[in-house]
Formats: sequence, C-alpha cells, structure tokens
Amino acid sequence: MHAGRTMGRHGEVFVAFDVAKKKHAVAIAEGGRSGEVRFLDDVENSPGPIERTIKRLADRCERLHACFEAGPTGSGLYRQIQVLGHDCLVVAPALIPKRSGERVKTNRRDAVTLARLHRAGELTGVWTPNVAHEAVRDLVRARETERRRLIRLLSAGWLPPSVPSSRGFPWSRGRASTSGLAKMSTHCKVSSS
Repeated sequence: MHAGRTMGRHGEVFVAFDVAKKKHAVAIAEGGRSGEVRFLDDVENSPGPIERTIKRLADRCERLHACFEAGPTGSGLYRQIQVLGHDCLVVAPALIPKRSGERVKTNRRDAVTLARLHRAGELTGVWTPNVAHEAVRDLVRARETERRRLIRLLSAGWLPPSVPSSRGFPWSRGRASTSGLAKMSTHCKVSSS
C-alpha cells in the first residue's frame, strides 16, 4: 500500500482488479460522483495478500463492491471475495465499454478504468461457474482430449494387441463413429498420459 495516502471512512468503495498470473493491479473508486478514483497497489496472486487487501479496504467502508475481467485466473478470486462477504462482479472483456482510439493498455490503467466504470454502473456481469461446474468442465475436457487421442492413434493404424486385426470399425474419412469407439473401449484401456 502507498504509505503517504490514507483513505477516509466511506459508505461505498468500488475495487477493481486487473488480474494476471503473478500479480493483480488493484484500483479503487470511492462512492459518489465526486469520489476519487486511483490506483492502489499491485497484489500478489495468492489468497493471503488478496485477503489482507480486501479486509483492509473493507474496514474503511460500509460496503465494498469488487470487479475484474473474466479470465483463466479469476474463478478462485471470485469465490474468495464472495466468501469474505462482499459483492463481486465478473465482467466479460468484450462487454467493457472502450473509447475509440484507446490503444495503450497497462494493468494500472485497466484497473482504474474498471473501477470507474463499476462505480458508474456501466459494467455487465457474466455467470461464474461454481466448484462443481468447474469439475464437470474439467472432466468433459479430459474425456474429449482422450477421445481425440484415441481417434488419432486408430487413424494412424495403431491397434492394441488385444484387438484382432481382422475386426473392422466404421470409419468415415479419418473420423471414428461413436459406436466404433465404444467397441474399441471394451478391448483396450485408454490411459491418460
């Protein structure tokens, strides 16, 4: 945090994270039209520092609203902010209003812009999957990856020793039918490697 600047007690504070793999840029917009909008700090992308930052800001206001752009690193941050008892909005990058000609992108500038737009109510949230949905997504992706790998191996002429070579499978231009894959799965075990 910046040592020289202090934040007084406010009714509402809008916090925006520009999420990244290692560090998140954090900006705040104080409630009201004349409230200050400023970059706060870079926070390490791990639960401890994020929790300390949220709690420090929440102590100085009655209500804290957080937002960030949707991306691969965001689901954990969303759940953490929800568990701490604060509103959180996940925004699709395509739904963020941008000025024409605004091409320079920095984490600080993006965080300040998100905080300003969040305070103005100009951001549209997207649905965020919970832990169960993410587990099902991971399972479906893993299954699809293995299915494609098996089709690739079969298309290359690889057959496991347990499958007789005279047995024919329905193929159409390098693509296996699902019935052929189901029969194949009874003869060989698909390993995840």
